[in-house]
Amino acid sequence: MATFTFAAALTLLMLFQAEGATKPAPTPTPAATAPAAAPESLNLTEILEKGSQFTTFLRLLKDTQIGEQIDNQLNNTYGGMTILAPTDNAFNSLKAGTLNSLNPQEQAALILYHVLPRYYSLMTFQTSSNPITTQATGNHGAYVVNITSTANNQVNVSTGVNQTPLSTSLRSTFPLAVYQIDSVLLPYDLFGPKPPAAAPKPSEKPKVKAKAPSAESAETSEDSTVKGDASRRNLGWTSVAGMGLMSICVMMMS
Repeated sequence: MATFTFAAALTLLMLFQAEGATKPAPTPTPAATAPAAAPESLNLTEILEKGSQFTTFLRLLKDTQIGEQIDNQLNNTYGGMTILAPTDNAFNSLKAGTLNSLNPQEQAALILYHVLPRYYSLMTFQTSSNPITTQATGNHGAYVVNITSTANNQVNVSTGVNQTPLSTSLRSTFPLAVYQIDSVLLPYDLFGPKPPAAAPKPSEKPKVKAKAPSAESAETSEDSTVKGDASRRNLGWTSVAGMGLMSICVMMMS
């Protein structure tokens, strides 16, 4: 009996092992992956506000609604963007009344002139060819800037009217670069010398039409003609009479 019990137990053990070998191994649970980081939302206003010396530039960005346009483009661009931000001192250095002399369209062009439609690092500036277009550049190649670099790697921006260096980088990570400048960029198309005005054409004197002679003046002219003819006839008869008398006197004396 004991032998049977031992043999039965051994058989059952072998059956359990065989059954376990035929079952598939449990599938391991995949490790949870970390969610992808959300893309950075860029806001030019926040960047300039941190600089704390761009009050006038921020106001113009708001008044012209260009700041909102830039933010929309920044989050939907592949080439990036570069902002050349004038400080408050730069605007204060302008000639009095400069901004007020510009109409709304010209103010918008002035602000867009400080926005380059691609990302420029300092190294990219040094290898770029001139002229460089701005957001204000039209179909005729207006509103462009020229970039030059010095021996100590300083980058200067020239407009044809004035020139200023890039002094401080507020942000230099793609897709947005923001550089502080200490002078407002004055586009040649707005502030360059204007051609002299054309001289006005001399005014032509109005031609005076000859008036037709009136009936009274015609009669007067006719009377004068008749009187003149009569005077000439009388003078002729007087001359003949005088010559006749002279002939008679000569005959009597002879």
